Amino acid sequence: MQNYFIQNYDPVSNLWLSAAIAALPIFVFLLSLVVFKLKGYVAAFLTVIVSVVVAILFYKMPIIAVGMSFIYGFLYGLWPIAWIILCAIFLYKLSVKSGYFEVLKASIMIISPDHRIQVMLIAFCFGSFLEGAIGFGAPVAICAALLMGLGLKPLSAAGLSMVANTAGAAFGAVGIPITALAGTVNLDQTLISTMVARMLPPITFLVPFFLVFLVGGFKRIKDVLPHVIVVAASYTVTQYATAKFLGPELVNITSAIVSIFMLSIAINLFKIKNIFRLDGKEDFTQTKNLGFEQIVKAWLPFIFVIVAIVVWNLDIFKSIMGFADIKFEIPNLHNTVVQAAPIVEGEQAISAIYSWSIIKATGTAILLAAALTILTLRIKFEVAKDSAIEAIKEMTMPIITIGFIVSYAYIAKYSGQAATMGLAFSSTGNAFSLFSPVIGWLGVFLTGSVTSANLLFGTLQQVTANQLNVPDVIFLAANTVGGVVGKIISPQSIAVACAAVGMAGRESEVLKFTLKYSLIFIVLASIITWLVVHVFPQLVPIVVNFTN
Repeated sequence: MQNYFIQNYDPVSNLWLSAAIAALPIFVFLLSLVVFKLKGYVAAFLTVIVSVVVAILFYKMPIIAVGMSFIYGFLYGLWPIAWIILCAIFLYKLSVKSGYFEVLKASIMIISPDHRIQVMLIAFCFGSFLEGAIGFGAPVAICAALLMGLGLKPLSAAGLSMVANTAGAAFGAVGIPITALAGTVNLDQTLISTMVARMLPPITFLVPFFLVFLVGGFKRIKDVLPHVIVVAASYTVTQYATAKFLGPELVNITSAIVSIFMLSIAINLFKIKNIFRLDGKEDFTQTKNLGFEQIVKAWLPFIFVIVAIVVWNLDIFKSIMGFADIKFEIPNLHNTVVQAAPIVEGEQAISAIYSWSIIKATGTAILLAAALTILTLRIKFEVAKDSAIEAIKEMTMPIITIGFIVSYAYIAKYSGQAATMGLAFSSTGNAFSLFSPVIGWLGVFLTGSVTSANLLFGTLQQVTANQLNVPDVIFLAANTVGGVVGKIISPQSIAVACAAVGMAGRESEVLKFTLKYSLIFIVLASIITWLVVHVFPQLVPIVVNFTN
């Protein structure tokens, strides 16, 4: 006979005290990272341990069910999330080690010597492209190093790269923040993608203006105003259209390519009268001439990624390749955990079915792009092998960290911890629409990743939305949008940027540079969320899943 665990959302008979106990793992995570400066995987592991203790001692969840929740979460962290990361980094390494990445950078840098244009082109456009292709800190590091090489001071290069990363962080590397969140809360990823795209435009559109202002002040915006408008408008429109019609995977890549193309046209149409450079240099002679064939080859790996992901998102492809899917029920967890009122009407068992989509996974599409790159560019076997080894070595600990974070999210979901916090937050009533993006902001500040923040707080946002009778997709999107602006002040992101420009040990300077802009953006994100909930509910996608 199967044993059932019925969730109890107020284990100590005081909702706010129960919520405080449920939040203990989050406090441990905060203290581990911010106060004790522990490594991410250590902080995540301690968070899981505390969550397990809370689940067993306070929520009376059976030990076997807790263990299977951990395994279920860790499996999802490994596949598809880790698989995407590993293949993306492998593709990037191939581009670097083959030498074509240098050509790719040069093809972008020769467009204009003006620092205002270069910051938009590299930090905003190219940074978004890198975020869409590989993500996970690489865009900030690469763009900061590039900008410093172009004559910007280290502090400016690091700070500008982080502010610019705001535009692409919501969709991350091939849509991971959205797809991971969708898998955690059992919601169609296209719905979340569309909702995020409807809430982001005010922020996305403002970022290029902020960047040019930070480079040269208000007076310097006038000279390149047409260029800024073109970049902001083309990126924002493409971001919205891609997220709605193609899904989250290609948003950053298509937006970057379109905005780079449109900026190139704008540079030819609107000649810049006064070239502005922070280093005062006036010699803009371009010593390196690139041939069309060189440029095409340099961009080929990422062209393959675009084509592969488009094919992978076709319904007919998914249908044909479904034969390779392996699905199985998680023993001692599937339909053994029962949700109760007021989370659901009556009682409802929660399913726990793991799907291993071997071929349909986005990571497999990226791996195919890498294979095509090796064959087309005739990359030597040794180079490919070294790229694979480096990717595995560099991503081992980040993958373990993500595995622990996803495990915590699943334990919080199946034990009822997330529901308890959601019930407590729901008591704030209509005010929660202002706090929803702040939760995502805090999550990314702690984890350095929009993906991790979505995994940590996705279930919380969903449960709270259900309690307030608000479409859950709004608060899920708000968590993502808030997380985007939290990345500007994330200690992990700051550390990456400082390392790239030789400012290790001076992280406080970069934080001081970015903090005020992060606060401005989070206030804007809160206002946007409140307006969507109370003034413009028509912005919510028509088909919304209100259940877990």
